[in-house]
Order: sequence, then structure tokens, then C-alpha cells
Amino acid sequence: MSMMPRVAGRLGGFGALLVGAVLAACSHASPGKVELVDAPPTGEVAAYVAGEVPHAVRDGKQLLVYVGATWCEPCLKFHAAAAAGRLDADLGDLRFLVFDLDRDETRLAAAGYKSQYVPLFAVPGPDGRASGAQHDGVKTDGDYLTQIVRHVRELAPRPAAP
Repeated sequence: MSMMPRVAGRLGGFGALLVGAVLAACSHASPGKVELVDAPPTGEVAAYVAGEVPHAVRDGKQLLVYVGATWCEPCLKFHAAAAAGRLDADLGDLRFLVFDLDRDETRLAAAGYKSQYVPLFAVPGPDGRASGAQHDGVKTDGDYLTQIVRHVRELAPRPAAP
């Protein structure tokens, strides 16, 4: 149950506006937890991704396809940071559908998700296929997480404050 109607009713029009602005600011400042969702090991990638788009929208999340590998150091750091909540402030409005390059390469390519490097972050089209907006790889001489956050935000800018 929302507290805004009860509190706003006691404060009048200006008070309701003020309470609404504070609640909006608080909800924007705390976007939630970044979500990593493991993709199923079999099946058509485009159909799976397309089926996940409405769930992400319903949950207020932007959806990205993420392709990593168990041998990829930046990928391991990304997973560890996400699991520990260290990326929530920067990427908490995002849901990543996680694919493994070694297991899923052929079926990813069939859906247009192709890359020479990992990690790969890609914006899916409405049909679940790759939209062409993607970023792959990171520089080996830098902070992996800072690079990943920057690249992901270029693909999926944070929504504007209400």
C-alpha cells in the first residue's frame, strides 16, 4: 500500500506535489538490483529473447543480451561485482540475459549476435534478434568494471528522471 495518498491528503495540493517529488527522486536514486538471468542451454535465441522483453518491461528493466565465457577475466569480474551488488547503483535498472560463448556461439550467431571478443553486450530488437547496437571486449590495461559500465551505459542510457 502506498503511503502517498494518505500523507498527501493531509498536506493538501502542494504537499501532495512535494511528497510525489520526493518519492520519485528516491525511486530514481535507487534503481534496484542489476539482474543476471541465465539463458537456457538449448533452443532458439531470438524466440527466447523476444519472450523476455515483455517481462523486463513489466518489471521496469531495460533488457540487454550479455555473452561471456568462463575463461574471460573481465566476464568473471563482472559476474562477481553484480552478485555482490557493487553494480546496482550504476546498472540496477538493467536485466542481462546471460549466454556462454562456448556453449551458445552457433545459436547466438543464428540470431545475429556475433562478436570477435567477449564480453559482448547487445541491445535486442523487438523480434529478439540482434539490433546491431552492441559493444564487445574491453582494454586489458584498464579497470574492467569501469569500462563495462561505460560501454553498457552507451548502449542503454539511464532513463530520465520523472
